[in-house]
Amino acid sequence: MRTLPKKLAILIGILAVVFLCVEAYPRSGSEAETVEVGEWQFLWDSGHSKAVTDTPPEQVLHASNWTLMNEHTMPPARPQGAALAWVRIDIPQLGWPIPAVLVEKASGRDVVAYTEYRKLFESDRKYRYTMNELLLPLRAEDAGGSLYIRMQIAEEGAGIVQHIAFGSFYELLTVYLTRDMLDIMLGGSFVLIGLVMLVCAIFLNRNYLKPWMSLVFVILSIGLLVVSYSPFLFTLYPAYGGILQRLFDIALFALLPSFLYFFQTIFGKGPKNIVFYLGRFQLAYSAFCLLLLLLNVLTEERYFSLYYLLTTTVLGVLMLVELLTMLGCSVLYSLQRNKDALIFNGGLAIFAGIGILELVLYYASKEQYDLYWWKWGMVAFVISLIVVLGRRFVETHNQVLEYSKELEMFNNELQHAEKMEIISELAASVAHEVRNPLQVTRGFLQLLGERSAVSEKAYIGMALEELDRASGIITDFLTFAKPGAENIKTLSVSEEFRHIEGVMTPLASIHHGRILLDLEPDLYVRGNSSKFKQAFINMIKNSIEALPAEEGVINVRASQENGSVVIRIRDNGMGIGPKELKRLGEPYFSNKTKGTGLGLMVTFRIVESMQGTLEFDSEKGAGTEATVRFPEASE
Repeated sequence: MRTLPKKLAILIGILAVVFLCVEAYPRSGSEAETVEVGEWQFLWDSGHSKAVTDTPPEQVLHASNWTLMNEHTMPPARPQGAALAWVRIDIPQLGWPIPAVLVEKASGRDVVAYTEYRKLFESDRKYRYTMNELLLPLRAEDAGGSLYIRMQIAEEGAGIVQHIAFGSFYELLTVYLTRDMLDIMLGGSFVLIGLVMLVCAIFLNRNYLKPWMSLVFVILSIGLLVVSYSPFLFTLYPAYGGILQRLFDIALFALLPSFLYFFQTIFGKGPKNIVFYLGRFQLAYSAFCLLLLLLNVLTEERYFSLYYLLTTTVLGVLMLVELLTMLGCSVLYSLQRNKDALIFNGGLAIFAGIGILELVLYYASKEQYDLYWWKWGMVAFVISLIVVLGRRFVETHNQVLEYSKELEMFNNELQHAEKMEIISELAASVAHEVRNPLQVTRGFLQLLGERSAVSEKAYIGMALEELDRASGIITDFLTFAKPGAENIKTLSVSEEFRHIEGVMTPLASIHHGRILLDLEPDLYVRGNSSKFKQAFINMIKNSIEALPAEEGVINVRASQENGSVVIRIRDNGMGIGPKELKRLGEPYFSNKTKGTGLGLMVTFRIVESMQGTLEFDSEKGAGTEATVRFPEASE
């Protein structure tokens, strides 16, 4: 149930992205009450003049060899010396206040558009970018005439012009703007995110810098690819088209090595270091492509065919290979139940699947396919990268917190061990030095008691009791200093507790209490029998002294749990508060009036010497439970 809100949020996010993708997909102009044209006529211009005139040349207007075409048919063979091509589109009746025509794709350079009597549009590009979008306003008198589009075609192929629609200028303007505006917004958002992350990298810990910077370059590259691929900026700012084209190439060259390096920083080098070697090779090849780009610019595209082959065709094949390789590696990691790999694999599968499909369609259509869905695949992929990196940061942060807690715990244990060692040495020294004088003093007092009057014997008896109490404290000191590792043997828990029950039952009866044993058979631990009894006698004695005036019960249960012998001693006594509970086992801390705290400290020491643990759980007025765990031993 806890994961339900998270799953719902993910589902809503996926549905929102799918809805946005579907709504953003470029549609034809039919939704704007337009008239679509599916056929046009094509003509090669055999003239040698490339000068732009105010109207179409007479040989074009009166040519008889126009060829009927659509976006799926190939143009006729190019005549010798023909550098220009013409497209003639019949203009239907124009019933709109401000009529216009929208040509969503015209594949050529130096595009000029005419009616029979006037020039409508002219584009003179000095760079190799052949994708054009034309929105041309018309007049009512143009109805029934023809629209002529002249262009320079470098490579013949289907789809010279595509998606021609006549309609209202303002409705077609909306289609024209919204068709590619989303690309600019999407790419610009990626660029902004990348720049913000780049600034944040200044304040980032060095341990996070490598995956962070590789993701920054991935996001920046994707943003620049989306922005510079869209024909919107080429149409709006034709003078900067060359810069946009170079920017697209540079972003493509930077994307692949950044992508591979990010994969390495998150998941490693892959089976047999295949991702590592691919990354090294791609880095070298991208540097080589940058040199080719520089050479292509300096030579004014004299060797463009070679540049295109190495930076488009060959790079496209490399991209397919690298995407498939990382997809295969991420599948292997996913099979190992790596959550990061599952998230990465999902985003990569969407991106790689869409990218591979569109690249295949692009090359199968002889580079006439208009790539569109790849950008949404990149959106899904970038989201998965951000999630994976965020998870990695959270895991690293949690590990640091865990290590800090463990370090603090180890430090506390070290300090405790050092204190106990000092106390042990001091206890042993004091006990040995004090015990002998006490024994001598006790002997003299006993002699005096035999010779003293009856009235004086009471005082001597009290002195002997205090000496015996001091001797008991010294014995506790010695037990704490050396908890007794000698005479170690396998102990039967049930037999030991039968002896303990016989010893402690009279004391419990005096305090109106009972001891109830619930012991599983065949439970064995390793230790010293006398020290074992001493430890549990101390705990049961504390429970007896804490019992209420009536109906006091002490339950002793022993069982086997996950390879350990667990002994629980629970009473229904007065209990203690949280502050006192934390101090149990400290020397000289006791809730009893004449208590020294040494008994429980000795108990902790004995349990520790038997490789066990002792924990207390108590609540004021609800009693106390002591839980002891020992490693299980065979008989």
